[in-house]
Amino acid sequence: MPSLVLLRHGQSQWNLENRFTGWWDVDLTAAGIEEANSAGRLLRERDLDFDCCFTSVLTRAVRTLDLVLHAMDRSWLPVTKDWRLNERHYGGLTGLNKQEMIDQVGAEQVKIWRRSFDIPPPPLPAESPYDVTGDRRYAGVAVPDSESLKDTIARVLPYFEAEIAPALSAGKRALVAAHGNSLRALEKHLSKIGDDEIVGLEIPTGQPIVYDLNDDFSVRRRYTLSDDS
Repeated sequence: MPSLVLLRHGQSQWNLENRFTGWWDVDLTAAGIEEANSAGRLLRERDLDFDCCFTSVLTRAVRTLDLVLHAMDRSWLPVTKDWRLNERHYGGLTGLNKQEMIDQVGAEQVKIWRRSFDIPPPPLPAESPYDVTGDRRYAGVAVPDSESLKDTIARVLPYFEAEIAPALSAGKRALVAAHGNSLRALEKHLSKIGDDEIVGLEIPTGQPIVYDLNDDFSVRRRYTLSDDS
């Protein structure tokens, strides 16, 4: 029976500052570090173990996974990092405060950019200080200038099918530490959530989500550890 745990990174500095983050690389806050440590302790206490781990190439997710594995005494587990598990690219919204944007363009427009399924935010300007096209970790990658949730799903699911699903089929227990929207992509696929419903799915930081799957990846049980008795 395949077992998969999804974990959104702990609180980041820009989560705290209420800023659109996307592909920009920010670190965890002290609270985010504690969220990651707590998640690792909880996984260990519940006797959940892993054989392989997957994460993005963004520090907040990578560091969260490192802290979780350390708390579990599993720092030696193999970890695969891939940009396709990155957060959704927020384009021209990157770095902006969400409330300030609401004040400027209205709550309805910001809601469309944040929560619509297939409408991306405005593209990132070429001169933006948040342009990551020259970053070494994206060598050879066609870095987007903006992404909708639909766009994010289009890169996450092929990665799941190519890398994560085969590991699960081979009987490996997998942990994926990633981001709100890359994890929404996985949850949409696994739980067969509709386009209209998936945009409303909230994924809290630092809270493990457990999927007990059948061999065909249909869901036997999905639960969060904090809710599980």
